[in-house]
Amino acid sequence: MTATTGTSAPAETISVYQAIGGRGALTAAVEDFYRRLLADPVLSPYFPGGASARHRAYLVTILGEALGGPERYRGPDLAGAHRGLGITDAHFDRTAGHLHDTLLGLGVPRDLSDHITGIVAGLRPAAATA
Repeated sequence: MTATTGTSAPAETISVYQAIGGRGALTAAVEDFYRRLLADPVLSPYFPGGASARHRAYLVTILGEALGGPERYRGPDLAGAHRGLGITDAHFDRTAGHLHDTLLGLGVPRDLSDHITGIVAGLRPAAATA
């Protein structure tokens, strides 16, 4: 997905990844996102040992790729990694809500936050496995 700049010069197309500030912004978002997940009594049991640095890095890369950045995810198969965890659509929706709140809390405009959450919704088949 792309956005255009608001200048009078010819429109330059930028990715959502660029619009939110690139890898640094995603890293900050993932940190806040996991803080929210680990504080959620419904979702925290999915992370009994917390969220490792490797898990966080995977998410930064997955999101970076999904939002049009240069990252290419080469970690474990998402569906395989989530298989057997009992993640329901309700869990996925709750998680997506935390992502949306994270983005808003970091100052991402609501329309862009909505757009990003919509992109991430495309990952539902690989994550919600129950």
